[in-house]
Amino acid sequence: MEIILRYLDSIVRVISFLFLPFLCGGIVLKIRSYAQGRIGAPVLQILYDTIRMIRKKPVDGPFSGFFTEASPIIAFVAGLVLWSLVSYEWAPFLLIPFLIGIIRFALLAYAVENGTSFAGMGSAREVILFVFCEPVLILVLVVFESHIVVNANFASLAFGGLFLLGTSLVILAEIAKPPFDDPRTHLELTMVHEAMLLEASGSRRAFFELAQQLKTSSLFLFVAKIGIYHGEFFINHTIPKFWLDVVAIFGALFVSVCVGYIESNSTRRRWRWIPELLGLNFIFMLFLGILLKLG
Repeated sequence: MEIILRYLDSIVRVISFLFLPFLCGGIVLKIRSYAQGRIGAPVLQILYDTIRMIRKKPVDGPFSGFFTEASPIIAFVAGLVLWSLVSYEWAPFLLIPFLIGIIRFALLAYAVENGTSFAGMGSAREVILFVFCEPVLILVLVVFESHIVVNANFASLAFGGLFLLGTSLVILAEIAKPPFDDPRTHLELTMVHEAMLLEASGSRRAFFELAQQLKTSSLFLFVAKIGIYHGEFFINHTIPKFWLDVVAIFGALFVSVCVGYIESNSTRRRWRWIPELLGLNFIFMLFLGILLKLG
């Protein structure tokens, strides 16, 4: 039985590694469509669009140079390494901010080199999100690497829920979802990542899209593993590794459903309000992390 579970675990991991990034993004779009009373595109529509874009030759702008060609590949490789890190845990999760920073640097380099006004605006806002998000993400990772256990009592569950709420705000900001950004509207030119990629086309746009989907699924799976590695039920019971991986996969899909619901039922706030919210979230997570550590 152990041999069967070991091989089955490897098969499940490979399948999830290949398809979970597209499923997470597709479920978010599907839930948003259902909330708006539409059927929407198929769940794997992102995969179909990516294959179609890869086959197309990119069109370069007048200011294109080295980063125009290299940035999409750098972003894709960094996203692939990030996804493999979260999926297979071959290194400490403290490398997650570093890999996300590489993706962000590639995106900024591509946008700045093309030199459009929209790209400059999106780059400035992307840097603001980076400055306010990364400290909170590092705090979350420090707590994740600790030996904190969420017990089945009201106080522990309340602290765990508050910690998950602060983590969710950081993830929504990282993947540019409402209330931080809204790609569905051009109000106040809210599109951070979309404004930076207006000049991208063909295979280069596909690589950037793949990097975004890999980062999104990595963060969703990371949130699911927070509950698994720090939950009393999973720690104090001898559960085979295969079932923990299955629970983590379904947990990532559940996070996708929640993000799709939030995206369909919330609106973007004014940009001036966003740094204040992320700054307050940093202070909140700092004190909460101290209380969790002391507890």
